[in-house]
Amino acid sequence: MLKSFVGYLIFPGCLFSLTAGLLAGWIDRLVSARVQWRQGPPWYQNFIDIIKLTGKETIVPAGSKGAFLFAPYLGFLSAALVAGALGMSMRHPETSFIGDLIVFFYLLTIPAVAMIIGASSSANPLASVGASREMKMILSYELPFILSAVAIIIRSQGALRLGEILTHQADFGANIASLSGALAFIAALFCVQAKLGFAPFDVSEADQEIMGGTLIEYSGLPLAIFKMTKATMLYILPLFLIVLFWGENLNPFILVLKYLAILVAIILIKNTNPRLRVDQALRFFWGPVTLLAVTAVMLALLGK
Repeated sequence: MLKSFVGYLIFPGCLFSLTAGLLAGWIDRLVSARVQWRQGPPWYQNFIDIIKLTGKETIVPAGSKGAFLFAPYLGFLSAALVAGALGMSMRHPETSFIGDLIVFFYLLTIPAVAMIIGASSSANPLASVGASREMKMILSYELPFILSAVAIIIRSQGALRLGEILTHQADFGANIASLSGALAFIAALFCVQAKLGFAPFDVSEADQEIMGGTLIEYSGLPLAIFKMTKATMLYILPLFLIVLFWGENLNPFILVLKYLAILVAIILIKNTNPRLRVDQALRFFWGPVTLLAVTAVMLALLGK
């Protein structure tokens, strides 16, 4: 079992998920360019950017140097663990363990926490503003994200294993085809947008306001690792939504189409909405999105 899990860390763990995430990042840049009437970069541009960053000098600011350098690796390791375990559950649902859904929620929070740790340890005031905003964003979107999953757990007869959720959808149809599942999916999609740090919820980086915020002091290899983590999350999170809401058919071709549909939806939201202020984002997630998720839970309890 351990050997199998280590294998899944490689495929479809960190190497495969990183490659897929960088290609998804290219699709993001390409669709964004088309929306803005530009041509967009070649498919290999993100790979070149990562390679170039690894060869640049790493400048460590005056602060907590150990935490500053450790934070990027912490975020990437958690993303790689989710990618490996998620791939395992999708290919062999019977191998998923009890409560793996809860573990995934914890692990998916760590990349944002890693950014907070790195920014806070840099002793840069703009990075501290970014870290403060990131903490507020975590507190805002985690509640509706969890409530969306609760609706799926109820629909899946209390299943806390991804394998059981997939099996239930294979037997009774996709969760998104129900009213409660559709509402929970919409709420979760907004939460994923915030988890990725995409507009209109990119307040913690906000280049025009705080010059990169949480990442302002990062350069060289640590910055490359943070970008690799974000690329991996861009691969993981739409796939996670597919498993929870749209997992009745995981045929590779159909899976790719579902992934691209969710990815393009995320990109279009990013390119058609201006950045919200942090207080506006908080009100949005604690208000309409949480209400939507609570409604989904109540409808799931009613069997709808």
